[in-house]
Amino acid sequence: MRTVVIAEDEVDIRNLLKLYLEQEYRVISFANGEEALAGIQEVMPDLVILDILLPGMNGFKVCERLREKQIHVPVIFLSAKREQSEKIRGLEIGADDYITKPFDPGELMARVKAHLRRSTQQTATEEESTHMIKWGELHIDIEQYVVTVKGNPIHLSTKEIQLLILLASNPRRVFNTVQLYDLIWGEGQYGDLKTVSVHISTLRKKIEQNPSKPEYIITVRGFGYKFLS
Repeated sequence: MRTVVIAEDEVDIRNLLKLYLEQEYRVISFANGEEALAGIQEVMPDLVILDILLPGMNGFKVCERLREKQIHVPVIFLSAKREQSEKIRGLEIGADDYITKPFDPGELMARVKAHLRRSTQQTATEEESTHMIKWGELHIDIEQYVVTVKGNPIHLSTKEIQLLILLASNPRRVFNTVQLYDLIWGEGQYGDLKTVSVHISTLRKKIEQNPSKPEYIITVRGFGYKFLS
């Protein structure tokens, strides 16, 4: 089931939105900007309906933060502001649509479905058209298991490339050592967790220009590792 986040401080409007959306989607709601931003990053929903005049952090700022963090979930602004300049501002900072209050719930549902449909089609097209992950001079062919740096092929063991693909496919997400071990070597397998740090070290030696100051695989002290800062 697709997930929709509602960020709206007016209880009546929030409940109305939930009444319609919960017929087809999983709905999570927030009443202020800070909670909405944190919740969206945690849940990673399929679509966000965002009021502009939220307490704390307004909707414009929430949308800006999402785009700064490379979170490209479709965003529909919902606002009592009808000025054309406000609509233009909302679209310029990365929103996908702008609906003014009062609104027709049927029209809003139609727009939600349209954006979700386009998002699904775009994802499918991207998956069909490319199997490459490219970050600067590092290119990873996730179908052929081929890695190149500056155009030069890099020899990696099976576990090294699996580890690299996992991290690179989830940029900026922090994985702890146990999670990496379970995902790559297999949950429940008996082994030394130091295996993870050893493989991280060898990966850095092979793909980083300066392994002691890595640009790709970053250590998050006290937490684990992530791909890019």
